Amino acid sequence: MKIIELEETDSTNEYIKRANFYSDTAVVARRQTAGRGTKGRSFVSDEGGLYISIVRFYDSLSACDAFKIMVNHCVAVCRTLEHFDLKPVIRWANDVLIDGKKICGTLIENTFRGDKIARSVVGIGINVNNKIPDGLNDVATSITQHVSTKISVCDVKTELLDNLGKDYSVADYKGYINWFGSRVKILSGGMGRRVTALDVSDDGRLIVKEENGDISKISAAEVSLRL
Repeated sequence: MKIIELEETDSTNEYIKRANFYSDTAVVARRQTAGRGTKGRSFVSDEGGLYISIVRFYDSLSACDAFKIMVNHCVAVCRTLEHFDLKPVIRWANDVLIDGKKICGTLIENTFRGDKIARSVVGIGINVNNKIPDGLNDVATSITQHVSTKISVCDVKTELLDNLGKDYSVADYKGYINWFGSRVKILSGGMGRRVTALDVSDDGRLIVKEENGDISKISAAEVSLRL
């Protein structure tokens, strides 16, 4: 895979889409001026974090298997954090937490050709040595806050790229979820409700028990999850 290193860009995902690559490529930036998360949220991207996007091209990946892309990238992040003696937890669908605080977010943008995925652009932001902005200390953390020595961003990048070269299963993904059976809050359109989280289906939907006992399957595109 070709790797492009940048000092600064607005967003590594946007850089990839503008460049219009034709083979699998990773783009890494020391800083992003307009980093993006899911559902249009901004992603603070000061120097000291790892900001990387990967574009991959597919010949025959069915659209119904789109969740596998998320599985592979989220598990790769978790394996990378474990390499540095951290204990990651996945908050469905694509956030990775350490001690209940977000350390990594993933943004996936797929391009479809009929019922197949032709291309995916996956942006990953991992807080390594970057300062957590004031006001976010209760919800976000970084690697440096949990280890005794400063970790090189380059070392995290090398480990992540190695793990991204492997294939993972939904079972691997669920192995980083420790909150099945717990009461969680589902947010949609500014409204919230409490449900019991039961499982994640093979297509990536969250399986929950409603207050009335009904079993529902919820799409990450429709709601946000709070543990």
